[in-house]
Amino acid sequence: MFISPSDSDIKNLLSTAKTIAIVGLSPRTERPSNGVARYLIEAGYRIIPVNPGQSEILSLKCYADLSEVGEKVDIVNVFRRAEDTPGIVEMAAAYNAPAVWLQQGIISQKSAEIAHRTGMFFIMDRCIKIEHQRLAIGITKSS
Repeated sequence: MFISPSDSDIKNLLSTAKTIAIVGLSPRTERPSNGVARYLIEAGYRIIPVNPGQSEILSLKCYADLSEVGEKVDIVNVFRRAEDTPGIVEMAAAYNAPAVWLQQGIISQKSAEIAHRTGMFFIMDRCIKIEHQRLAIGITKSS
């Protein structure tokens, strides 16, 4: 059974993370994923867009899937349907991502089990932007 991480564990993750891959990032500014990505960029995170239908989002190179990223990410943030998430979590584990975050409204017990089995930090059904704001994480945009 999934047990949500404590506020202090979430704050620690968000305070130490530098690079976040956003799976399902939309190029459309009105979409929640796009707004969250823009917020995270302003908060100082490096964002890596992952969307097979795009080559660039927010002026950043976009990858078709996590296997193409080719660099370490601290958090894999997911904006996809719950039924799509177990494969994403498996891929994140294969590429040694330390954390997977399923956005608010995305609930997958199977994904939680995969993350637990592989030792990944896992959050589901929470918005990374809301949690960042709520916990008053002090990351600032780097120059």
